[in-house]
Amino acid sequence: MELGEVITSESMSENQLAHFKLAIEKSGLELMDHKKSILIEKIKSVIIELVHYSEKPLSTNLSVHISQKLQHDYSYLSNLFSEIQGITVEKYFITHKIERVKELLVYNDMSLTDIANAMNYSSVAHLSTQFKKVTGLTPSHFKQLKYLRSRLKSA
Repeated sequence: MELGEVITSESMSENQLAHFKLAIEKSGLELMDHKKSILIEKIKSVIIELVHYSEKPLSTNLSVHISQKLQHDYSYLSNLFSEIQGITVEKYFITHKIERVKELLVYNDMSLTDIANAMNYSSVAHLSTQFKKVTGLTPSHFKQLKYLRSRLKSA
């Protein structure tokens, strides 16, 4: 999913803008007319694309990647993101990685080693430590809970 942009040939009156905003909200969309909000959404989109849709490992640091993609200084982006979201870019990235790991544990028959490799972790131990820090469970325990839930549903 890409962030959509609309450029009007003329400026809108307050009344026209209000009608436009109402029309797109009825469609389940949101008007972001503040440049900082748009930048935050673009940061989120870059991270979601990386975690959920990219099969290649990052060839640079996350900070360099985001900075290059959005053509802004990373310090500015990072401070803005933290200020508005109340969480660092890195924590947001880790949270999404762990969500993806949970999906792979629940919906795939991949081993933890395969998941660690697919998610570009340096080791299974690193993945397990990060997973436990975020969820409070080990990946193995999380997978067991999935197995127990499926058995209870079929009983």
